Amino acid sequence: QVPLVESGGGLVQAGASLKLSCVASSRIYSSKIIGWFREAPGKEREFVARIRWSTGVTVYADSVKGRFTISKHRHDTVHLQMDNLKPEDTAIYYCADTIDASTSPGSYRNWGQGTQVTVSS
Repeated sequence: QVPLVESGGGLVQAGASLKLSCVASSRIYSSKIIGWFREAPGKEREFVARIRWSTGVTVYADSVKGRFTISKHRHDTVHLQMDNLKPEDTAIYYCADTIDASTSPGSYRNWGQGTQVTVSS
């Protein structure tokens, strides 16, 4: 399996928006669930959002609900649109895949290298 590749991070002010991309090396199978996670300094990796490729059904962490939107694009890409960013959203953002309806990082595979998101106050 080839790791997924994240991009789109950056340094923004509070209230701004960013759009992250997660690209697979080949077509994403319908059985897959793609998840976004984040890891802030000194904290454990935490679930942000996931999308089931076959149905488009999404799940969000309470901390981002109403501000972040996960979506599919083409046959190999998942986006994470992040609006109204807050300083507490500062972290390295990762994507990975699974076939389990899980929010646990341990259930996911093919982690990318991550993309840094920094939100200044």
